[in-house]
Amino acid sequence: MHEITIVGGGVAGLALAARLDSRRFRVTLHEQRTQLPTVGTSLMMWPRAQEALAAVGILGAVSAASPALAVGSLRSAAGEPWLMVPARGTIAVSRPELIRLLESAVPDSVRRETSRFESVSPEGPGVLIGADGVGSVVRRSVWGESTRARLTPYMAVRGVVPGRLWADHSGEYWGRGDLFGIGPAAGGTNWYASFHSGFRPELEPDGIDVERVLELARVRFAGHARAIREVLVTADTERTLAQRIWTTPPLTGYVRGRVALVGDAAHAMTPNLGRGACEALIDAVTLADQLNSRPVDVALRAYGRQRLLRTQALRLGSAAMMRLALAGRLQPARDLALRTAGGRRRKSPPPSN
Repeated sequence: MHEITIVGGGVAGLALAARLDSRRFRVTLHEQRTQLPTVGTSLMMWPRAQEALAAVGILGAVSAASPALAVGSLRSAAGEPWLMVPARGTIAVSRPELIRLLESAVPDSVRRETSRFESVSPEGPGVLIGADGVGSVVRRSVWGESTRARLTPYMAVRGVVPGRLWADHSGEYWGRGDLFGIGPAAGGTNWYASFHSGFRPELEPDGIDVERVLELARVRFAGHARAIREVLVTADTERTLAQRIWTTPPLTGYVRGRVALVGDAAHAMTPNLGRGACEALIDAVTLADQLNSRPVDVALRAYGRQRLLRTQALRLGSAAMMRLALAGRLQPARDLALRTAGGRRRKSPPPSN
């Protein structure tokens, strides 16, 4: 049997541990988290991610936990609808629920270790998988310090509030240097926001103060649509997360020797395309299926070839979408273009059968 060590028990690490063939591999999963998360935003699961969930064996449970997804919209900061965004073919799941379901899919044969690494060595026995997120110790140790995560000047705030505010106000609202999203959640209304907060260390000398960030958000969005203001009035620190947006620098490969990267460790991207968790799941299942069916070294190389170009393209696409969504000086031109595009689409005759 082959030894596989997975560093990181998030979406990618758990999915990989759940999918690997326990008859062929002895798997050890290292995770510094001591308990399951209780707060998190809803994650859209696109069709290929749903295929990965099916491979892991939890698609039915995820679908059952998904709120009803209606057609959303892209709106101005004041709430004027520009474009309708269909939700057909997608489901959603809260990150805590997804982690819980992935945990349930991991077989008892997987050895669990609660540990935190400051560095790792690629010279150890077996295969080492870095599933340890944007700040990956595995990536820095094996690919070098030049691959440290990059800090953007944007804050991400997200949470859930009670009630069905999403029913009439679903969509993403783009302002000047900020965006706000409202959508359904299993337990109420899911919301998320990003805004240009600059590099302000006074916000976080001892870590990010969620209440302080919520107050900043309330001030920032005070002139925006009524629905946004209602969400932020209701939001509380117990059901809100706040963090800086970090990204992974471009990589030319996800495999070195018998070390591989998956998920955010390989290609952490801004959240603007909603693909981070999806691609982490696809990475994990792709790598597991290769390892389950081919010699280890061949499988690792095949995984790298399959996943590199697509995920790097999505990383670039997400960054471009962030620049558009959080436009500052060019915001009036962007709004005019979207308003015009939306008007043309509404006037277009329906396609003939």
